[in-house]
Amino acid sequence: MERTLTCEVDEMKLITAVVRPEMCQPVKDALREAGINGMTITHVYGSGSQGGLRFTTRAGEIIIDELEKTKIEIVLEDKKVDKALDIIVKSAKTGKPGDGRIIVTPVEKFIRIRTETDEMLKESETPLEASGVKEE
Repeated sequence: MERTLTCEVDEMKLITAVVRPEMCQPVKDALREAGINGMTITHVYGSGSQGGLRFTTRAGEIIIDELEKTKIEIVLEDKKVDKALDIIVKSAKTGKPGDGRIIVTPVEKFIRIRTETDEMLKESETPLEASGVKEE
């Protein structure tokens, strides 16, 4: 029988914050100070309602459509999400267009590869028991 090592988790959320690159370090520091250490950081390019930048030079107008941003991804227990959102907003906000966005999505499955378990499981359950698969 094929082993399935996934388990259902309905108490976790994925926070995806896209912020100015220069605000990444203050956001990371504030999150770590609050005990939120696990995160994935990616350097990305994109545009939102800001629409990019326009510069006028002697040679003409230069338009930069895609601006450099930093994406911070964090998977957290549902009860910690509001605290994390508050920290991110307070740490990343400059009050100017281009400060970024935060998206919160539900996490359907969460597997720690090293241990093949889910941190959110009841202590008595194994990943297989939680997913309803019987080990033979």
